[in-house]
Amino acid sequence: MTPGTPAPPRPPLPRPIGTALAPFYMAVVACRNRRYDAGRGVVTLDRPVISVGNLSLGGTGKTPLVAWIVETLTRAGHAPCIAMRGYASRAGHSDEAAEYGARFTGVPVVARPNRVEGLLTLFRSEAGAAVDCVVLDDGFQHRRVARQLDIVLIDATRGTLRDRVLPAGWLREPPASLARAGHVVVTHAECADPGAIEALLREVARRTGAPAAVARHTWTGLTVSDGGVDRPEPTAWLRGRPALPVCAIGNPGPFLAACAAATGAPGPAPIVLPDHDPYRPGTLRRVLAAARSAGLVITTEKDWSKLARASWPCPVARARLGMTFDRGEDDLLAAILHAARRPPE
Repeated sequence: MTPGTPAPPRPPLPRPIGTALAPFYMAVVACRNRRYDAGRGVVTLDRPVISVGNLSLGGTGKTPLVAWIVETLTRAGHAPCIAMRGYASRAGHSDEAAEYGARFTGVPVVARPNRVEGLLTLFRSEAGAAVDCVVLDDGFQHRRVARQLDIVLIDATRGTLRDRVLPAGWLREPPASLARAGHVVVTHAECADPGAIEALLREVARRTGAPAAVARHTWTGLTVSDGGVDRPEPTAWLRGRPALPVCAIGNPGPFLAACAAATGAPGPAPIVLPDHDPYRPGTLRRVLAAARSAGLVITTEKDWSKLARASWPCPVARARLGMTFDRGEDDLLAAILHAARRPPE
C-alpha cells in the first residue's frame, strides 16, 4: 500500500464470514448489472438526469455535491429537482430531504423508494411542469433511471478502491464498476495526504477514462440556535470554545476533524451514532444531558433536521457545508451543463 494511503474500514462482519458470503452478494450484483447493461427495466424520462453516487456504503459527501450541482444548474437558468430514495429517519421523513428542503426554496424534492414513480408524479403536478432536469441523489446503483451523466464520488479517507464488496467489506459494487462513471470526484481532500490523493487518482485512471476532480469540504459559516432563535455566525465564533460534537452520519471522521480545527480547544468526547439514527427519546435524553454539561454543541444540518424538535439547554451550532475544488472544477461544471442540455435518448 502506498505510504499515506488510508486502509479500508473494518468490514461489517468478521473476515471469514464476510469472505464466505461475498461471492453470493457479488453474483446478485453481477446479474443485476447485466440486466441493466442490456437495457432491461431501464426507464428513460423525458428530461435529462444527472446522477451522483458512490461505490461504497457510508458518507462520501453526496449531499454537499448535490447542493453544489443544484446551485450550478440554477445559476445557469435551469429548473432542477432532486430525487432520492429517502431513508426514513423519523415519522417517515428523510433527513437529507429535510436538509434540501430547508436549503433550496422552490426546488422540488422527491424522496421515495420508487424514484421513477415519484418523479412521474411530480412531473404531472404544477410544480413539476417547470422542472427541466433531475439530480439523482445516491443514484449509481439505482440504474432503473437512465441518466445523461453518472458522477461517482470516492472518499479520499476510506481506501475505497482497496476495499471488498459486502459483507467482506463496504463496497456495494466492485471497483471495476467505476468504468461506468462519466466523471469521478475525489472528496474530503482536506483530510487526506496529498501523496495519497495522487495515488488514488492514478488508481482511478487505471479503472476508467472518466475525468477526475478533487474536492474538499469547507465550512462556509455557522447557524447558531440559541433559545429557539437562529442566527448566523462566522466559523471563527467557535474558536477557543470547547464544544460537544454530535452526529449520525456515514463517515464522521472529517466532521470531527473539522470540529477540532474550528474550536482549537479540547472538548468532551463526541457522541457519534449510526448513519440515519432517528434520535429516539432515550438517545435524545442522553445527548441533552451531555449538552447540559458541555455548554455548547456542534452538529450537522442533516442531524439538526431531527434534533431541532428538542428543547436545548445550550447553544447548538451547525456548520454550513460547502465544496471547494483543488482541481477539475471547470471540467465538472462543463460536463454538468452539457448533460442538462442533452435530450434523453
